[in-house]
Amino acid sequence: MKNLKASLGRYEKPVEAALRSLDDGRFLEKLSARDASIWPGDPEVQKKIKNRLGWLTVAGEMTQRAGELMEFARSIRDEGFTHVVLLGMGGSSLCAEVCRETYGVASGYPDLAVLDSTDPATIFKIENSVNLQRTLFILASKSGTTIEMQSLYRYFSARLATIKPGSFGEHFVAITDPETPLETLARAQGFRKLFLNAPDIGGRYSALSYFGLVPLVLIGQDLHRFLDRAQEMVRACLPDRQAASSSMPIEDNPGVRLGAILGALGQAGLDKVTLILSPAIRSFGGWLEQLIAESTGKEGKGLIPVDAEPIGPREVYGPDRIFVHLKAAWDADKTPDQKIRSLEKSGHPIVRILLSEPVDLAGEFFRWELATATACAILGVNPFDEPNVTESKENTGRLIEEFQTTGRVPSRPTVLEQKGVRLYSEQMRPLNGSLQEALRLFLERAKPSDYVAMMVYLQRSDSNEALLQAFRARIRDRYRLTVTLGYGPRFLHSTGQLHKGGPKTGFFVQITSEDSADLPIPGQPYGFSVLKQAQAFGDYLSLSRRERPLLCIDLGPDEQTGLQTLTESV
Repeated sequence: MKNLKASLGRYEKPVEAALRSLDDGRFLEKLSARDASIWPGDPEVQKKIKNRLGWLTVAGEMTQRAGELMEFARSIRDEGFTHVVLLGMGGSSLCAEVCRETYGVASGYPDLAVLDSTDPATIFKIENSVNLQRTLFILASKSGTTIEMQSLYRYFSARLATIKPGSFGEHFVAITDPETPLETLARAQGFRKLFLNAPDIGGRYSALSYFGLVPLVLIGQDLHRFLDRAQEMVRACLPDRQAASSSMPIEDNPGVRLGAILGALGQAGLDKVTLILSPAIRSFGGWLEQLIAESTGKEGKGLIPVDAEPIGPREVYGPDRIFVHLKAAWDADKTPDQKIRSLEKSGHPIVRILLSEPVDLAGEFFRWELATATACAILGVNPFDEPNVTESKENTGRLIEEFQTTGRVPSRPTVLEQKGVRLYSEQMRPLNGSLQEALRLFLERAKPSDYVAMMVYLQRSDSNEALLQAFRARIRDRYRLTVTLGYGPRFLHSTGQLHKGGPKTGFFVQITSEDSADLPIPGQPYGFSVLKQAQAFGDYLSLSRRERPLLCIDLGPDEQTGLQTLTESV
C-alpha cells in the first residue's frame, strides 16, 4: 500500500470503524466529485470548501506546463543568475525549502534560499550571502498582501534600484492568485515573470502547484519525473471513477488509510503526531507541521504535530503520542530504527512510510494532503480555512499604528528579572524567586495530556537551535510533556492557527531578544526589528485574550548567554 505499514495494537479497531464509516458515506466518490458535504458547514461554507479542492487535480494540470517551466529555468541559468531568494511565508515557502534541502542544486543552476523571517540578523545574513546583481527574487503569496513579503520586497527592490535603476524589475518573479495586489505590482514594476496560480488551491495544499514547482525547477530538477511520481500517488489514492472506484477497498488507499489512522487515534486522545524523519528528508517535517496544524486546529479540536524533536527514551513519552517514521532508504543514518522498535514494544502506535528514492517525496506531498483532509472529515472540521490566523495579523497592524503615534511598542508586565533575562506574563504575579522557580510554577500547572509550545523570535542559527533543542528536551524529560518548537513569524502562518483555534491544552512559552541592529523598511517609519516586535506582541495579545497559559521570556541583548541561562533553569 505505497510503502505504508502501521502497528496500532488496540487502536486497530477504531481505525477500521473509521474506514467503514468513510466507505459507507461514499467518501472517495464524493471527494472525486468535489462534493464538499464530506466536511461540516452551512451552504456558504460548503461553497467555499468546493473552491479549495484544486489540489486534487493540479499535478496533472501542471504536467502540461512542465516543459515551459523547465525552459524558464534554463533561461535563468543561462543568464548567469547564481542565487534565487524566495520571499514568502507558510504554504508559499515551505515546499520550496523542502525541495532545496532534499534535492540540492543541479550543476550550473542557481542556489535557492528561503527568506520567511522579519528578523534583521536573518535578512542581513541572506543579503550578504548573495550577489544582488546575479540574484533572482521570487515573491510568493496567494493573497498578494502578506506583510512579510511586502516588507522584504520593499527592502530588496530598494537595494536593487540603486544598482540597476529603471530595470530592477528583471530580478523579480511573482507567484500569486489572479487579481491580487501582487499581480498588479508585478505588472506595474515589469517583473521578469508572473505565475498566476489556480485560485481554487489553498496555500498549504499548493505544493504541486506553481508555489512548489517554480522553486523546484529553478534549482535544476527534472519536473517531468517529479510530476510523474506525484501522479502515481494520485492514481493510487483517487482511482478513475468510471473504471476502478469500486474495485479498490478503501482500507488499501494509501492516503485515506493514513488519514483514518490520524483521525481515529486523534479522537481517542492520541493527538500528538510525532514525526521522525530520516536526515535526508528532515525538512519535510516543517511542511507536514503546517499542513496538519493549520488544517485540523480549529473549533477546539486538532492534531498537534511534533516536528524535529530529539528522540528520547520511551519512559519520557505519555500515552497521547502516535509516532510516524518517514524513512529514506538511501540515507545511511539508521539511528532511529532501534529507538522506534523500543517505542513499539512499549505499546505506542507506529506508522512507517518507506521512501525508496528522493523523487518519492513528490507522491508524499499528495498522500499527506489527502490524509489530512480525511482526518479532518473524521474530526468534523473544515480543513481549508484558517479563521484565527488573521487575529495576530490584525494585532500586529494595530501595534504598528501605535508605534507610528508613540514611537514605541507597548510593554508587558514584568514578573521577574534575573541575569539579564526578563519574564513577562499577564497571568503571574511578580516573583522574588529564581528563573528556575518561575518556570516550575508555570509548567507544573500542565496536565499529562497538555503540550508546551515554544514560540521563538530569534535568528534561526545552528547555535541557537542547539540550545533551544536542549531546553525543549529538558522540559519534555522533566515533565513528560510534548514540546513543540517554532520560529516566528513563520509559525504564525502554520501552528499559530492550532495555538488559538485548537484544543485548549497548550502552554505557551514565547522567547524574544533585543536585536543588536535594525534594518529599515523603505517607505515605512519603522524597521524590521519593530515589525518583529509587533508580530510577537500581537500573538502574545491574541493568546492572552483567549486566556491560554502564556509566559514571555526576553533574553536581552545576548541571545546565547540568555539561552544558556534558560536551559540551565530546568
